[in-house]
Amino acid sequence: MTSTASSTDTRPGRPPQDQQPSWQQRLRRFGYRPGASDTDVRERLVPPYVQPSPRLWQVLGVPPTLAERIARWSGWGGPLLVTLMAGVLRFWNLGSPKAVIFDETYYAKDAWALVHRGFEVNWDKNANDLILSTNGHVTVPADAAYVVHPPVGKYVIGLGELIFGFDPFGWRFMTALLGTLSILILCRIGRRLFRSTFLGCLAGALMAVDGLAFVMSRTSLLDGVLMFFVLAAFGCLLIDRDRAREKLAAALPLDADGRARPDAHIAETTRLGLRPWRWMAGLTLGLALGTKWNALYILAAFCVMALLWDAGSRKVAGARHPYAAVLRRDTGLTFLATVPVAIAVYLLSWIGWILSPTNGSGGYFRNWAATDGKGGNWTFLPDWLRSLWHYEHEVYEFHVGLSSPHTYMSNPWSWLVDGRPVSYFYESPSPGKDGCPADAGEKCAREVLALGTPLLWWAACFALAYVLWRWFFRRDWRAGAIACGVAAGYLPWFMYQERTIFFFYAIVFVPFLCLAVAMLLGAIIGPPGSSDTRRVAGATGAGVLVLLIAWNFIYFWPLYTGTAIPIDDWRSRMWLDTWV
Repeated sequence: MTSTASSTDTRPGRPPQDQQPSWQQRLRRFGYRPGASDTDVRERLVPPYVQPSPRLWQVLGVPPTLAERIARWSGWGGPLLVTLMAGVLRFWNLGSPKAVIFDETYYAKDAWALVHRGFEVNWDKNANDLILSTNGHVTVPADAAYVVHPPVGKYVIGLGELIFGFDPFGWRFMTALLGTLSILILCRIGRRLFRSTFLGCLAGALMAVDGLAFVMSRTSLLDGVLMFFVLAAFGCLLIDRDRAREKLAAALPLDADGRARPDAHIAETTRLGLRPWRWMAGLTLGLALGTKWNALYILAAFCVMALLWDAGSRKVAGARHPYAAVLRRDTGLTFLATVPVAIAVYLLSWIGWILSPTNGSGGYFRNWAATDGKGGNWTFLPDWLRSLWHYEHEVYEFHVGLSSPHTYMSNPWSWLVDGRPVSYFYESPSPGKDGCPADAGEKCAREVLALGTPLLWWAACFALAYVLWRWFFRRDWRAGAIACGVAAGYLPWFMYQERTIFFFYAIVFVPFLCLAVAMLLGAIIGPPGSSDTRRVAGATGAGVLVLLIAWNFIYFWPLYTGTAIPIDDWRSRMWLDTWV
């Protein structure tokens, strides 16, 4: 078949590779585009979405009218179907294990205190047992607690608790909801990035069956919330890129044949408006920063990426000095729409702490400016701001000095190969109890293990190599965008290798790993113009890999859900010694 629906190469008007002269093939790696001067620049600025070949519908026996309707609705229908599947998986038996697992002991209770008092509090040592035994009917303490993460993620968790109660289902509801919505966002991002509904849905489906994304969606930790806001910000910037390129395309002059031609003056002077999607990106990045501080690196990386996109857009439109044009026309607005907005959102997220009493009964350090912080050179600032700055400085000192050993701490070098997953929950029920088969013979194992689906992550290592190659040698902006998402969420941790850090921090860049694998699978299926034999062989190979990844997720399902299994079955799933 000649369908281009699964290809990652969507440049219009491009002859098949095997029909290009060899010198053109060699020059492509340096950015040469054969026949580019004969194409409408509008198609280069805003490439069309690829459509399935009519032969595909003929083979499937679908009438043309129905085929057109399916193609029209698939842009949302496909992502919604993938999201429905992911949602069923994530919400199924969400309240199990009925326990406070891993760092839920902090965030579930902090969230409950935030939505009731506006600041975190110190809980009794037996609070977890009391909460579970009374279904959350406990009195919230009044003594402020010292915590080291901003409040947004805990407010998100607390919203679920307010709606469904202070119990495992309640404190996991919002992370499950955001984890499910992340699949929808990723499908749409992949579709817009690759101009292919198929590849977009494939990226979302891969994340739907990733073990780490699955476990993090069913646990009330902050990192899953952070991932959602980061992914939403990336999606906003991607939409903004398309909108800006559409405006540039509409401003270009037409030749006698009605084709848009590059124009240096228009490309360098056209103003792209207020760009509301870029302001939305600033909002979501502020929410990410208000969840965990490592979003600061992502904020910086995404701002640079957005400006590089602007330069590329103006260059395609004909700008002779695209970077100078971006400096004059786009940099100021990009800064205003992201950095000040993100800082404002971050400060607003502390409103509960700011409005708490200053007589010592409010949030931790809330009265610092009026007590220990008297005097100095900054007394002209509001007391709440000086107290908050002191609090943030103390938190920074804590983070950079955190080196207490932990059983499940890991080095970031091991993350991409699933080197050291984190066990959130483990029990050894006896036969006939807590789901352990009566004929098990010995105690079972019941575990929730934050482990990325191994075959997916190992395939992602090759996919990242392919993405980097495509970025360096093919100048593919899509590969650069994926690499930026991975680098922003991953590389900063290498600066803190002596710190106590964990594998589940990698959830922030899991969506970009899935995009990388989808891009690799698109290349395996074959570029436009490939022969039927090549496409069938490629589709078979890609399909086998996807099925193996799905099987791998199913195989590890008991370890993702805390399902009791015989101890021998548990041992058979410990593929690496470091997983124990």
